[in-house]
Amino acid sequence: MTQGGAARRTVLGAAVLAAGAGITGLAAGPAAASEAGHGEGGFRDLPHPTVIGHRGASGYRPEHTLGSYQLALDLGADVIEQDLVPTRDGHLVCRHENEIGGTTDVADHPEFTSRRTTKSVDGVSVTGWFTEDFTLAELKTLRAKERIPAVRQRNTLYDGQWAVPTFEEVLRWADREGKRRGKRIWLHVETKHPSYFRALGLGLEEPLAKLLRRYGRDGRNAALFLQSFEPSSMQRLSRLVSAPRVVLLSAANTRPWDFEQAKDPRTVADLVEPEGLRWIAGFAQGIGPTMDLILPRDAAGKLGTPTTLVKDAHAHGLLLHPYTARNENSFLPAEYRKGTDPAAYGDAFGAFRTYFEQGIDGIFTDNPDTGLLAAEAFRPGRRPVNR
Repeated sequence: MTQGGAARRTVLGAAVLAAGAGITGLAAGPAAASEAGHGEGGFRDLPHPTVIGHRGASGYRPEHTLGSYQLALDLGADVIEQDLVPTRDGHLVCRHENEIGGTTDVADHPEFTSRRTTKSVDGVSVTGWFTEDFTLAELKTLRAKERIPAVRQRNTLYDGQWAVPTFEEVLRWADREGKRRGKRIWLHVETKHPSYFRALGLGLEEPLAKLLRRYGRDGRNAALFLQSFEPSSMQRLSRLVSAPRVVLLSAANTRPWDFEQAKDPRTVADLVEPEGLRWIAGFAQGIGPTMDLILPRDAAGKLGTPTTLVKDAHAHGLLLHPYTARNENSFLPAEYRKGTDPAAYGDAFGAFRTYFEQGIDGIFTDNPDTGLLAAEAFRPGRRPVNR
């Protein structure tokens, strides 16, 4: 296993280097580079590798519902993820996208038929219903449903069981569960399309920071990660709260939307180079790359030669939380698929083993129970379960 155990902690304990100039002109502030998150209860005390319930336990329940979050926690996930978008009246709710036609029963509500529209979201034309066109009261009349029923038909059993949760409801749930279990419940919170929403007068960062302060999750050792595909959102939050921050990274040839708007020519390929990682380390404590940036796939869908991203990120004091591991054939590298049914489970344990062997610090997964069992073999001092 690369960069494991004490060696990994030594590398990650190095001082974070100074920031380069930010694209938005936002200084990193006192909550940024000097805060590595060390100390009792900080993120470096999480089990390693850390298993993050992606949108909850979305392999088994409709994503971003209290049912999905609860199951992820019951299965043992170390951290549970939320994606945040706003309502028209400024409440933050948990949806992967602001378009909710695929994740709620809004199409079955004739009173909202006229709300269906087409918008350009981060340069992409999207047709459907959007959270920013609904008040929270209206949104609460809807029920959540499975996003990919063709792959996860069993999850459709739970369609209609839960409403769309607000982030404040999730914070209250996490506090209740923490008291009941006698431990802190860790969250991984993403600001979705922050530049798009700020242009609508619905900036995400300020109301998010207000909630974090209200619920005591704003400090450097808060049981919470902040994340975004737009680096400027993490820069902005670094001025508002001290909670650890992660910059998400998509395909190498793409550019963050805030870069597009600011005419910043850098691509993700530039950000994963040492200079780009040094810049990120000035205002964030980690990166969340797509797994392809660590283990590229060839034309046949098989894993190729690992890149140096894990080593390079660790050299700049950054942890890595890549995304997303799933059990189904349709999501697995070709060499780990079994049979021809895209919805059938493949050799997920084999894939997890390969991912963990790269020395990553954690992973987002729709199947936290699978991830946790696979992680046991890579956790120092822990005997693998059932081995």
